[in-house]
Amino acid sequence: MTDKRCYYDILEVGKEASADEIKTAYRKKAFKFHPDKNPGNKEAEEKFKEASKAYEVLRDTEKRRRYNQFGHEGLNRTGFSDFKGFEDIVSGFGDIFEDFFGFSSQRGGKRNAPRIKRGADIRYDLTLTFQQAAFGTNTEINITKDETCSGCYGSGCKPGAQPKVCFKCGGTGQVDQRQGFFTLRMECSECAGHGVIIDSPCGKCRGRGKKRIDKTVSLKIPAGVYSGARLKLSGEGEPGENGGSDGVLYVFINVEPHQYFKRENNDIICSVAISFVQASLGDTIKVETLKGEKELKIPEGIQSGDILRFEQDGIPDIRNRNIKGDQIMIIEVKTPTKLNAKQKKLLKEFEKLESKKLSNKIKKFLNK
Repeated sequence: MTDKRCYYDILEVGKEASADEIKTAYRKKAFKFHPDKNPGNKEAEEKFKEASKAYEVLRDTEKRRRYNQFGHEGLNRTGFSDFKGFEDIVSGFGDIFEDFFGFSSQRGGKRNAPRIKRGADIRYDLTLTFQQAAFGTNTEINITKDETCSGCYGSGCKPGAQPKVCFKCGGTGQVDQRQGFFTLRMECSECAGHGVIIDSPCGKCRGRGKKRIDKTVSLKIPAGVYSGARLKLSGEGEPGENGGSDGVLYVFINVEPHQYFKRENNDIICSVAISFVQASLGDTIKVETLKGEKELKIPEGIQSGDILRFEQDGIPDIRNRNIKGDQIMIIEVKTPTKLNAKQKKLLKEFEKLESKKLSNKIKKFLNK
């Protein structure tokens, strides 16, 4: 390999390439020729170094400007020199390797402080009646969760004692493990990532810093809630660690089916059965609604499958309580069964009259 190769050619980008395009091109090269992916391959190692040198120049606005104007000679005038080895490459590209390969390139120096851990979330499944979901309700649920110990206030130590800094990780809760040219950061096995060791544990929580409790949580269920809806209660989950925020309690709603109504969006749908006579002559009947019985006027001559509705008697919209659905009633005309002789005779007479009426209409039409 020669150092005089064009840096743009090495990364396979044009001279007008943007910073993002150059970074993407370098990532592809670095991933392809990385020594950990090509152990013992000297050619891949050289190509990895070559791509890294090219990226070091082209990612820097001033170096790129000088390189575009004067080539390699322009870089020599600014004091730019070749990398001495992989240590130089790693120290210059920590962000690339940590994002792209998933490990840290840090060698020595200051370690991270103990990790702040957010508390775990809790799930609770709540079943409501159809009416509770429609109108909303106030209820209480019982959950089991951890709570910061009142005896040690979360320290895990008995009164008067103090936790000791973990000798293995130095209080960071993490240890470095060398992997080839790079370093993996892992949770400390000695202190389980807490950074401290408890020699004199609290009698109430036995050194955990928290204890298991049963807690009653009050809930306000909004009107219009539906199966699959999720209520979020921040801070009601498990407690955080090292100053982390508490988790979230998620309440998942399941609504029981109704024996009479079926919900469709904010409308409620039901069937209303009427007799042949009611369908023919019309009537006023009482039907069930979510708020009790209500009179429904059946128009004369209504047919099975026809729809009547009570506007605004459905379910409130969960996002806007001023909007409500309708109660939709599908008419079902019942055919009479088990007729006695007199009823059959009357129906036959009715049929004759209908046939005669139809015959007269046809004759009248033909005589026009």
